[in-house]
Amino acid sequence: MRSRLHILLDYTTYLHKDATTWVTFVHGAGGSSSIWYKQVREFRKHFNILLLDLRGHGKSKPSLKDAFDDNYTFDAITDDISEVIENLKIKKSHFVGISLGTILIRNFAERWPHRVESMVLGGAIMKLNFRSQVLMRLGVIFKSVIPYLWLYKFFAFIMMPNRNHRESRSLFIREAKKLCQKEFIKWFRLTADINPLLRFFRATDIKIPTLYVMGGEDYLFLPAVNKVVQKHENSSLLLIEHCGHVVNVEQPKIFNNLVINYISDISWESILVLKALKEEKQQLSKV
Repeated sequence: MRSRLHILLDYTTYLHKDATTWVTFVHGAGGSSSIWYKQVREFRKHFNILLLDLRGHGKSKPSLKDAFDDNYTFDAITDDISEVIENLKIKKSHFVGISLGTILIRNFAERWPHRVESMVLGGAIMKLNFRSQVLMRLGVIFKSVIPYLWLYKFFAFIMMPNRNHRESRSLFIREAKKLCQKEFIKWFRLTADINPLLRFFRATDIKIPTLYVMGGEDYLFLPAVNKVVQKHENSSLLLIEHCGHVVNVEQPKIFNNLVINYISDISWESILVLKALKEEKQQLSKV
């Protein structure tokens, strides 16, 4: 079911006839919910699915000139996601994200931890290394001069340089063509806030079950994730060899099988905990 109602984001839901577990997918900058096309068929066999198009992406194009304000911040964008969750009356969801979507999910979890069952962070961005920061600075300098698609193609090639990354690279560039220069610049302004936010994420163990799914060839972001997993108690790393940044596109079978199993295990553990708490409460009431 696709809907927009009174809210700004476009979204699609796939309801399972029996399952009560929700999985919410969050794409990255320049993409859209269509990047999850290799996940939907398998995940909907097990869970209720929510696919989002972030503001200015996919079908979340503002119908009015001022539908989205110009104050693009990580909090404002996670507010958009929260609005959809609340509108659908989803009490709790597992969240699956890719690239910049992982930052939005982690920010959402900091603000509404009671709504997050677990986080699956693919191609997670936890720190910008020197090369990444140089790229961001170049983007800031040239964002208003060079056509945004040139910059995006350049960034995509740096992040996904290998031959086996071609499908992911082409997909993201194809989706980015749907953005306009003005929208790209709004999103690019977020880079001014990204370093302190990532520093906070690295320092704070949120204690929500978190699975990082990284490609062995994700040279820009894998080293920082390795360090975070060693420090944060409920975090684990799934490393997919011979794979780049966009793991769900390059290795969908591995991604789907392992993530579905991970979410199923977490959901079953939650059911057992709730059952135990309920039984304990009943026992106490008899005393």
